[in-house]
Amino acid sequence: MNQPMKFGILINEGPFTHQASDSALRFAEAAIAKGHKIARVFFYNDGVNNANKLSEPQSDDRDLVSLWSELGKEHDIDLVVCIAAALRRGIKDEVLKDGFRISGLGQLVEAGIENDRLVVFGD
Repeated sequence: MNQPMKFGILINEGPFTHQASDSALRFAEAAIAKGHKIARVFFYNDGVNNANKLSEPQSDDRDLVSLWSELGKEHDIDLVVCIAAALRRGIKDEVLKDGFRISGLGQLVEAGIENDRLVVFGD
């Protein structure tokens, strides 16, 4: 087997209007299954909506907010929500799903520096 890699992930789109979050989740699950590490997921622009515990998807829709929360807890993934993008969308600490935290763009820069790859999902 090749050397395991460390990945950072950037998600720029919300969970309900774009495929980016679902694709990122599937990528993270596949990478973990192959023995790689997802160190940080940074939620930016509309991607911050992936952390909103107040969202209620339809019963026949995947609950990406909960799925990200569970994956983060299970695999010790740092789930970071951009503070500026979150505040513009009314997302504050009290509406974050368990496992997410708010921080600045420095965490995105750090994810790009400290990981082998930074994979971007969404425009």
